[in-house]
Amino acid sequence: MEQQKVLPHLFRTQHQKMIAVLVRLFGTQFLQVAEDIVSDCFLAAAELWGLKGLPENPAGWLYVMAKNKALDHLRRNKIFRDKVTPQLKLSTTSSAEDFDLDLSDTHVKDSQLAMLFVVCNPINKPAAQVALALNLLCGFGASEIASAFLTDRETVYKRLQRAKKLLQDKALSVEQPSENEIKERLPQVLLVVYLLFNEGYFSEGPDKAIREELCQEAMRLGILLTESPLTALPSTYALLALMCFHGSRFEARQDQRGELVLYQDQNRAAWDQQLINKGRYFLQKAMAEGAAASKFHLEAGIAFWHSFPEEQPQKWEQILKLYDLLLKQQYTPMAALNRVYALSKVEGKQKALSAMAEIHLDQHYLYHSLLAELYTDMDNQKAAAHLRQAVGLAKSPAGRRILDGKLRVLKEQL
Repeated sequence: MEQQKVLPHLFRTQHQKMIAVLVRLFGTQFLQVAEDIVSDCFLAAAELWGLKGLPENPAGWLYVMAKNKALDHLRRNKIFRDKVTPQLKLSTTSSAEDFDLDLSDTHVKDSQLAMLFVVCNPINKPAAQVALALNLLCGFGASEIASAFLTDRETVYKRLQRAKKLLQDKALSVEQPSENEIKERLPQVLLVVYLLFNEGYFSEGPDKAIREELCQEAMRLGILLTESPLTALPSTYALLALMCFHGSRFEARQDQRGELVLYQDQNRAAWDQQLINKGRYFLQKAMAEGAAASKFHLEAGIAFWHSFPEEQPQKWEQILKLYDLLLKQQYTPMAALNRVYALSKVEGKQKALSAMAEIHLDQHYLYHSLLAELYTDMDNQKAAAHLRQAVGLAKSPAGRRILDGKLRVLKEQL
């Protein structure tokens, strides 16, 4: 990996691990301290690696730096005990020199699992829980979270600050979640992982249409949840199945120039059959006897029907039924939009256009993109008008290029 790519990659993969371990040591009252230590580590890396080159083991270098900085903090607290009263997981007779920061794989995994449930504590509202987890456990900045929430950066920044203050004021210990905590908070934890995957898979960033490292991180967290007997539940397996199905199309979703390739135009031979098989395996585990169908079960079922190299009989009928169930469970305009596309495949464009009148999403580019597709060959003037609106609303450069291409083809038919 090129030197200029190493540090961003490590930030994505190691930042949240280091935060989790340090907060588990200090408790949430010293959340800011943990963040400062980790930030200092990456700042030191940026400065020193630029001058001296990459160390032999960059991740190991960061871990040693984190341990040393944590030790410095403990020493300072000992000196300034009259000003700061830390409630650390060390006895009052322990020497700072005896301190050892456990960054073993097992402890890191346990700390991350515990941290997932701490940040989803109900003392914060659901939206704040998601933002906090994306920030602390996934390395998202306020701008990226704002994009995921379709809101502005300032709102997200204030939400993060309030959420962190509540956790700090509560002074929570970071321990393995109880059975009751899992039942209460797992849906929110799974939503965090889901949003992380979507941010990578449907990236609206200016540089890349797909950010595989974010998707891989989401899948890693999903696997982490299935590896613990406490959280290896049907809904967890369903989410992991969904990510496997979508992840199987990474290679086919981009051409050699890095441009997005739509599902219907993909080279299906390039799909990762091993990931598809894993998706089917996890979906089967998700369908345990008596398991309730979660949002993730239904979305994984839809992705399952899209995972076959050849079109299957009843595919769109089954997908339409799954969208109907999904909307009954929780209505969202985007799910309703996707249902309309399935409806057009089953009952035709005219029926789909009638259904579009019930969806209020006219400030989203996908709404106008779908209208353009429905009007194509029925009223190409309207189709072109909606494509122009879609281009104006699309945030992703890759998305705009696809829409521009469709518009050029349509103009040739006018």
